[in-house]
Amino acid sequence: MLNEFINFEIISRDNWQNLHRKTTPPLTSAELESIKALNDRISLQDVIDIYLPLTSLIRIYKKSNDDLSFSKSLFLQEKIRQLPFIIGVSGSVAVGKSTTSRLLQKLIAGAFKNAKVEMVTTDGFLYPNAVLEERNLMHRKGFPESYNMDLLLNFLDTIKSGQDSRIPIYSHETYDILTDQEQLIQAPDFLIVEGINVFQNPQNHGLYISDYFDFSIYVDAEHDDIENWYIERFSKLLQLAETDPNNYYHQFTQLPYSEAIQIARDTWKSINLPNLKQFIQPTRSRADLILHKSANHKIDKIFLKK
Repeated sequence: MLNEFINFEIISRDNWQNLHRKTTPPLTSAELESIKALNDRISLQDVIDIYLPLTSLIRIYKKSNDDLSFSKSLFLQEKIRQLPFIIGVSGSVAVGKSTTSRLLQKLIAGAFKNAKVEMVTTDGFLYPNAVLEERNLMHRKGFPESYNMDLLLNFLDTIKSGQDSRIPIYSHETYDILTDQEQLIQAPDFLIVEGINVFQNPQNHGLYISDYFDFSIYVDAEHDDIENWYIERFSKLLQLAETDPNNYYHQFTQLPYSEAIQIARDTWKSINLPNLKQFIQPTRSRADLILHKSANHKIDKIFLKK
């Protein structure tokens, strides 16, 4: 069987951090804390060692993309159009995609002065719970069939064409799509698209979400580590929901703690782990870059597509 990483350069953390000379983090500890996921652990040193070299690499890809666009315009004798540079970020539930995406948004905005950098999550393209219940898919929430892929592809096509778009917003507090709010994305220079499904196959047609990406990242870790992080996050969500009866997780605070945690473990084993094994992890070789995290959330290896 062909090794899925045969097309990647494997770079250690030590070698990777030497690819960027800057030693001063471009944000404060408070700013970094504000963009971290609930149970993620990331330090300013991680920003220097991992994310500043990554931002420099994105700059290289952006320049290459701009040069190609310029050359194609000359060849086709057309006016040059400045199209958004779209970055896809994928990985398992609870692996740290959101932190990576929000941090990149901040670093790219700092590296490209006056650039408009937007971020969306594909959670917003889940079908509303009412639709999932009608189709008997609530137990498959997060699996490919639970997403409105046509809506997601239409959004990416609209943005790639340089137009504005309004998209749904998902609330983790209510565990559903918000009916009274939308996110407006207005012709960004950079768009970061984060979600477990951003590299997955199409369901009904030949378009792939990844066809719209100019650069793509997969955040990776061992299954046991991700399970531990999932349980840690669930525990913190319980604490936040304890006094809020409108929060989806409040119902679990009415149970003994051990029973609530067992529900989380069962959910991981019956839903999130099968989804990871069957649909998410098999797509990681489609990424341009894989960030592998060790048990303490620290990135120890980087895989860069040759």
